[in-house]
Amino acid sequence: MSMIKCISPVNGEVYAERPALPLELAKQAVAHARQAQKAWARRPLDERVNLVLAGVARLNEMVDEVVPELAWQMGRPVRYGGEFKGFNERSNYVASIAADALQPILVEDSDRFGRRIEREPHGVVFVIAPWNYPYMTAINTVAPALMAGNTVIIKHASQTILVGERMVRAFVEAGVPADVFQNVFLDHETTAALIAAKSFDFINFTGSVEGGRSIERAAAGTFTGLGLELGGKDPGYVMEDADLDAAVDTLMDGATFNSGQCCCGIERIYVHESLYDAFVEKSVAWVSNYKLGNPLDPETTLGPMAHKRFAATVREQIADAISKGAKALVDPKLFPQDDGGAYLAPQVLVDVDHSMAFMREETFGPAVGIMKVKSDSQAIELMNDCQYGLTVSLWTKDADRASRIGRDLETGTVFMNRADYLDPALCWTGVKETGRGGSLSVIGFQNLTRPKSYHLKKVTA
Repeated sequence: MSMIKCISPVNGEVYAERPALPLELAKQAVAHARQAQKAWARRPLDERVNLVLAGVARLNEMVDEVVPELAWQMGRPVRYGGEFKGFNERSNYVASIAADALQPILVEDSDRFGRRIEREPHGVVFVIAPWNYPYMTAINTVAPALMAGNTVIIKHASQTILVGERMVRAFVEAGVPADVFQNVFLDHETTAALIAAKSFDFINFTGSVEGGRSIERAAAGTFTGLGLELGGKDPGYVMEDADLDAAVDTLMDGATFNSGQCCCGIERIYVHESLYDAFVEKSVAWVSNYKLGNPLDPETTLGPMAHKRFAATVREQIADAISKGAKALVDPKLFPQDDGGAYLAPQVLVDVDHSMAFMREETFGPAVGIMKVKSDSQAIELMNDCQYGLTVSLWTKDADRASRIGRDLETGTVFMNRADYLDPALCWTGVKETGRGGSLSVIGFQNLTRPKSYHLKKVTA
C-alpha cells in the first residue's frame, strides 16, 4: 500500500502520512456520493446553506489545532492566524447570494404556458485543492457546490494532507451527511483512473499548469466539466500619479507574504521612470524588515517555503537573472536563517528584462523584479508578455485611466490600488495558461450547476 506523506518544511521530516486509497475503495466512495446526491439536492436550499455555515463555524472552533498544523505542513507563520478571515468571508458571501443565484429565470407564467430555466446541480463534484492556501482555495468550490445541491469529494495536495480531513470532520460534526462531503487520499494514478472513468460530473483543480494538463488529458472524451486555476505571473504597474508609499506597502506585501506562495501574488512590477528610484529604495527597505525563521515562533514574519524544491526553483531563477545582468538589492547578511533549503531570504531584483525566466515564468517565492517604464503603452506590452493571466495591480488616482488600461490587459481581474485579494462578489477567473472557468460570485454558482429548461403547455386546444 502506497503512502502519501507530508514532509514538513520546518525541519525536513515527515509530519503526517496517510495510506493512498486503492482504486476499488475510491470507486466506492464515489458511488456513495452519487447515491446520496439526490436526497441532498431535495433538501430545502436554506437547510443546505445553514448546514454548510454550521460546518464553517465548527472549523473555526478548531483554530488552536488548525493554525499550528498549517505551520508544520506548509510553513506559514502562526502569527498570521490561519485562513479564517478569507474562509469565513467567502462562505458567508456565497451563502448570502445562493437564493438569488439559483433562482429560476422566469420567461412566462400565463394561463397557456409555463416557461422557465432552472439551475440543477451537476451531481458529484471533485475538488482537487492546493497547498498554498488549502482552506480558502477549497472553500471557493466546496461551499457553493454543497449549497447548490451537489455532493463533494475533496482531495488535497500531499503538502497539506490533513486539511481535507479536518474540513470534512468539521462539516460532518455540524450535520452534513458523511456521504455528502468526503475526503480522500489518492495517488496520481488512481486520480487519473477515476477521472477517465467519468466518475465525476464536475472537477475543480487548483495547481500547476502541468497538473491542469494532466487533468485535461485524463478527462479527454468524458465531457466532464472542468474548472482550472493554474499558474500565474501577476504584474503591478505604478503610474506617475500613484500614492508611492501605499503602492510599496501593498505590492511588497503581495510579492512576499506567505513566502510569495500566493496564487495572485505580485511577481513583477513596472514603475514609471519618475517614481522608479524612490519605489525601489522604499521596496528594498520594506522587504529587509522581515524576520525569517521557524513559523511556530510568534516573532517570525516570514516562514520557510513549503518545500525545499520550491525554494530551489526560486534560487535558480534568481541566479539565472543575475548571470544575465540583473542586480540583487537585498543584503543576504540580513537573513542568516537562509539555509539553502526551504528557508529562503526575500529578494528584490533590478536591471531585469523579459529575456530572463525570472520575469516571465512563475516564480512562486518571496522574490520580485522591478523594471522602469516610460508610458502606459510600454507597461501594457510588458504586462501582456506572459503566458499567464490571473490579476494585474494598477496604481493611479485615475479610475478611468485604470479602466482603459484594463481593457487592453490579458487578465482575469484588474485591481486599482489593491493587490493579492480575492473578492467573493466578483468572479475569480483567469486567461491563457492560468486556466479556465471561474469560481465565487453568481457565476461560480452557474459553473457548479447546469441549466434545465421547462416548457409547459397548460392547454391542449
